[in-house]
Order: sequence, then structure tokens, then C-alpha cells
Amino acid sequence: MNFIADILQYNYLSNALIACILSGVTCGIVGVYIVSKRMVFLCGGITHASFGGLGIAFYAGINPILGATVFAILSALGIEWSNSHSKIRPDSAIGMVWGIGMAIGALFISLRPGYTSGDMANFLFGSIITVTTSDIIALAALAAFLIIGAALWHRPIMYATFDNDFAKASGVPTKLINSAMAVVVAVTIVLSIRTMGIVLLISLLTMPVIAANMLFKDYRRIALLAIVIAIISGIMGITLSYYAEVPSGPAIIFALTIVILTIKLLSLSVISRKRLSKRKRRF
Repeated sequence: MNFIADILQYNYLSNALIACILSGVTCGIVGVYIVSKRMVFLCGGITHASFGGLGIAFYAGINPILGATVFAILSALGIEWSNSHSKIRPDSAIGMVWGIGMAIGALFISLRPGYTSGDMANFLFGSIITVTTSDIIALAALAAFLIIGAALWHRPIMYATFDNDFAKASGVPTKLINSAMAVVVAVTIVLSIRTMGIVLLISLLTMPVIAANMLFKDYRRIALLAIVIAIISGIMGITLSYYAEVPSGPAIIFALTIVILTIKLLSLSVISRKRLSKRKRRF
């Protein structure tokens, strides 16, 4: 009850809860696209490349999220362009962007006067209690955009996700969709950094989808269940973070792990029961 009372009393806790729910919606929707298109490594590259923008913005004294957004979008579009026009292999391009972004971020952060090693800890490992009202507004706008986009352009996005060549031959604007989704992925990553941090964010994009895929194979059902799992795990994580006084990012990961293990055990139990009933019918 103390946690609920404090949420109602303190703005930073209510902001954390709202951010947790909105991040669950955005990461659930985008995560299905990422996992289905096998873009997990790409997202890791974009996430770590955004650290370069964070470092430059931190050095210049401007909003770090703004710098990270610019870097993430440019990195996503650059990797997408290299996939179709450059002779550089996609994994090599991602590795380059990953390393360069981290190096730029580390350089500019160290050049800032009065720098200490803990200055960027909230961005690296997440601190959901640092979420501001402007972050909430940005996340809400992104969530609304994703929900509307998923409702209106579900089929062309799904076609481009599972079979890009067939979708292109069928008249689907695959280049536009891939570029637009690269930008959406980049923005989703940046706006969720405060929730999970650069190091742990990829888990929030993939683990709910993995858990949902254990129960469903349909794209829409996986997306809906992934959103529910991400929200429930996020609330469990910040509750654990509140009572155990641990960082929110790792707490959410532990909650997601528990959910995945629970679903896996339940599915194994159902399978074993079905096999046992079949054997009884034979005899």
C-alpha cells in the first residue's frame, strides 16, 4: 500500500508508472517488427550509436535525448542505406556504427568540465524515476502514432517484414516502409532509454515478444500479448525497484525473465498433459 500511496503523492513515481506503461506499448509494437525481421543486432547498434549523440549533447549542455535522437535516426538510416546500396555487409556496418557511436560519446563526455563517471549512469543502465513530463508527452505521442500506424498499415508492414522481395513485386513500397520503420525504431529506442538504459534496452524490445511467441504464432496476437507482458513486467519491475531499492532497469529484466520462465513451464505442462491424454486414449 505504501507504493500506491507514494505514486499518488509523488510526481516522479507517477511519471515512472506512466512511462513504464507507455514504454510497454511502444516496445511491444516495435519489438514484434524487430524480432520478426531479425533486426535485434541492428537495434543493438542503433542503441549504442545513440550514446554518441548523448555525449555530444551532454558536452554542449543541451538535452541529451535530443542529441541521442539525431544520432539514432542518422545511424538507422545509414545502416538501412548500406543494406541496399553499399558493398559493406550489414553486420559490418552495424559494428562500425556501434563502435564509432560509443567512442564519440565517451570522448565528449570525458571532455566536459567537472565530468564524473556517474554522470551517464542513468542513461547507460536506466533510471525510470528521472523521467520528466516532457518525456511522458513524447512517449504518449509515439504510442498514439504507433497504435494508429499499426491499425492502418498493418498488412503492408507485415508483408515487408516477412518477405521483402514478394512485397516489392506486389507493389508494396518496401523502401519507404523500411526507411520509415528504421526511423520509428530509432525514436522508440531513444525515448525508452531513461526507462531501461542503453545497455539493457534491447531486452525490453525482444523479451516480451519472445514470451508472446511461445503462446501465439499470429502477428497481431503476438503484438498484443507482447504489449501486455511488457506493461505487466514493467510494473512488477518498478515495484521491485521501489521495495528492494535497486535500479529499475535490472528489476524489469528480472521480472521479464520470471514471466518467460512461467510461460515456458506452463506450456511444457500443457504439452505433457496432452501427450499423457493421447497415451491413455491409445490404451
